[in-house]
Amino acid sequence: MRAYKVSGMTCSGCERSVTQALKERFGDEIAVEASAQRGEVRVSEAADPQIVVFTIDTAGYTVDEVKDA
Repeated sequence: MRAYKVSGMTCSGCERSVTQALKERFGDEIAVEASAQRGEVRVSEAADPQIVVFTIDTAGYTVDEVKDA
């Protein structure tokens, strides 16, 4: 899994929004774990990081950092 530090996620609704956006983009073949409490989204390494960042940004959130989890 690759970890993305995300600004603007404050509740479980935010977690669902980000997860849904990523699942719509990549399908069910990738794993997504969003945590507003940690301000982090973890996504399978198979997903292209640039597309993940773009998708999260398009959903209305900001990716501050990307790192291998």
